[in-house]
Amino acid sequence: MKFLTDEKLVIVGAGGMIGSNMVQSVLMLGLTPNICMYDIYEPGVHGVYDEMCHCAFPEANLSYTVDAAEAFTGAKYIISSGGAPRKEGMTREDLLKGNCQIAADFGENIKKYCPDVKHVVVIFNPADVTALTALIHSGLKPNQLTSLAALDSTRLQQQLALEFGVRQDKVTNAYTYGGHGEQMAVFASKALIDGKPLCEFPLSAERWAEIKHMTTQGGSNIIKLRGRSSFQSPAYQAVKMIEGAMGGEPFTWPAGCYVNAYGFNNVMMAMPTVIDKDGVHFTAPEGTEEEMAALQASYKHLQAMRDELVTLEIVPPIAEWNKINPNL
Repeated sequence: MKFLTDEKLVIVGAGGMIGSNMVQSVLMLGLTPNICMYDIYEPGVHGVYDEMCHCAFPEANLSYTVDAAEAFTGAKYIISSGGAPRKEGMTREDLLKGNCQIAADFGENIKKYCPDVKHVVVIFNPADVTALTALIHSGLKPNQLTSLAALDSTRLQQQLALEFGVRQDKVTNAYTYGGHGEQMAVFASKALIDGKPLCEFPLSAERWAEIKHMTTQGGSNIIKLRGRSSFQSPAYQAVKMIEGAMGGEPFTWPAGCYVNAYGFNNVMMAMPTVIDKDGVHFTAPEGTEEEMAALQASYKHLQAMRDELVTLEIVPPIAEWNKINPNL
C-alpha cells in the first residue's frame, strides 16, 4: 500500500471513541503506517490497539503507550482528542477549566519531546481555547497548530441540503466562522444551492432562524439522539485536516487558527482557511453587515474565554505570551 508519508503520527486520547475512529480512518485513507496511540487509560488504549491489529491493515506499524515521553518523542504529526467529553446539558464552555489544563500539559509535552513536530490538530472542547492554550505552551509557530471547526459548517451544509432537497455536496459557499460553539457566526449570503444563489430560493426569516438554530445545536442534538457526544464526524474531519498537513488533499473547510490580523487579535477562531504541507493559511471573512456583526459578537465571546484563562492562571497575560512561546 502506498502511504502519504512514513512519519510518526500520534493520536492522543486514542482509547476513546474519537481516537479509535481516527486511527482507523488514518489507515483506511493511507496517510501513514506509523501510528502511536497514547492515552492515560491503559485498558482502553490497549483494547483499541488490539482491535486495530485485528483489522490486519497491510504494512501498519502500530504501537500504544500510557507514557507521554514514549508517545511524543519523534512525532511529526499529532491529533489530540485527549479531553473530557461533553455530556447532555453541558456547553463546550462548561469544560473550559479542566480541559484547558489538559491542553497546557499537552503543549508542554510537545515543547519537551517533539519541538520539531510539523503539524498539530486539537479537537477537544472548547476547541478555540484548548488549542490556544496548547499553542502558547508548545512553542510552535501559529501555522503549525489548528483546531477543529469544520463540523459547524458541515452541519449548516446538511441543513440547507435537507431544506432544498439536494445532495449535500451540492450546497457550497455556506460556512461558519468565529467560535466553534453556540456563538458561531453563520455566513450564507454567498451560498449556492446546486449552483444557484440561496437568495433565489424561498426562505422565510423564521425558517432561516430555525436552520441556524439547528446548525448551532447540531452537536447537542447528536448527544440527545445517541446518548453521547459526536465521535465519527470529528474523527474524520480531524484526520482530513492532518492529511492536508501531510501534503495530501488540501483541507478547505474552515479550521480554527491563531489570528492576529484583520482586527481580530490573539485568539484562535475559525476563518476561511486552507491546510496544506506548509501549514494553515487564512484570509479575512467577507459577508453582509449582519454576518460581520455576528462575527464580531463571536470574537468578543472568544476574548472573554481567553481572558478567563488568564484569570485561572492557565496562560499568562497576553503581553507575556512570547516569554514561553517566542513565535507569538
